[in-house]
Amino acid sequence: MKLRLGILAVLLLTLAACGPPEPVKLGFLGGLSGRVADLGEAGRNGALLAVEASNAAGGVNGRKVELLIHDDEQQAAAAIKATEALVAARVEAIIGPMTSAMGEAVLPVATRAGLVVVSPTITSSLLAGKDDVLFKVAPSLDTSTRRSAAFEYARGVRRAAIVYDLGNRAYSADWAEHFRRDFTALGGGVVAEASFMSGEDAGYGQAIKEIAVAKPDLLHLVANAVDTVRLTQLSRNLGLTQPVTTSTWAATEHLLQLGGRTVEGMTVAQFFNRDDASPGYRAFTTAYAARFKQQPGFASVAAYDATKAVLTALAKAGKGQPLKQALLSAGPYEGLQERWNFDGNGDAQRQTYITAVRNGRFVLVE
Repeated sequence: MKLRLGILAVLLLTLAACGPPEPVKLGFLGGLSGRVADLGEAGRNGALLAVEASNAAGGVNGRKVELLIHDDEQQAAAAIKATEALVAARVEAIIGPMTSAMGEAVLPVATRAGLVVVSPTITSSLLAGKDDVLFKVAPSLDTSTRRSAAFEYARGVRRAAIVYDLGNRAYSADWAEHFRRDFTALGGGVVAEASFMSGEDAGYGQAIKEIAVAKPDLLHLVANAVDTVRLTQLSRNLGLTQPVTTSTWAATEHLLQLGGRTVEGMTVAQFFNRDDASPGYRAFTTAYAARFKQQPGFASVAAYDATKAVLTALAKAGKGQPLKQALLSAGPYEGLQERWNFDGNGDAQRQTYITAVRNGRFVLVE
């Protein structure tokens, strides 16, 4: 009897050893509710497609990949709580967050845990150039503000007014500062600035009224897509006819859907070309549209690239090699639109384009 029990125990242990290996767990953190949900949902969708593509190809060295999805609500407390949950779940890395303010909030938690955070869309210069656990797939915003300022100056703008959202101050105030510096260096001037808090109704109209007094010849809005549309509509209702430019943050498909004719002609600097002809990007666009019934935007493409980079680094990592070091050494990475890499501080360099809204879509103009 004892012999049989011993044999049974050995068989059970053997079967357990032959079972499927533990999955690779990744976390996704982004705003999936409220006024920034378009950015978070696009990021989640891109990450999901990357995980599904990896699993279809056999996973990471034979291990299935799981994506644990959390909503940060664009609130620091919720983002911290979600990050703590992902740490407890022992994920290999977090894909996200999607805004600079949430990046600032969760970085201390991730640092204490030694957990790598790979953001598809954080661009604040305040979070760049640092040897930490944060990796950024998007280029620092100063690249975009230089392009935007140069484009507007070249087409004759000399007096700009800036309106920015305090709800994502780590990004918006940083963008405003860099645009002001870049535009002034060219010989232009920022003649008025106003801020508002996203979701506080009284602030929108007040901000537009403040800048209208200065009679600018350009309105430069630094806000999410929903608020950019609202600010533009308010400016038109007040009789302002100046051209409008906005930041990369607003350059989602939601801007086009909500804005309609109101946003026609609006310009924006962004690191995404919707007319790119790369076979990988075209295949991704087809798969994305079939799965989610909409076209992908910059956040979904960047999240796909971020997730693929993490999975590539995990597959290439030497035994015992920390993911941070693997990410720094596994590149360059084959992105959907271009080959890219991280520098020694985990910051990526990418092409930046000037686009304009024409006939309800973003069109490359420079």
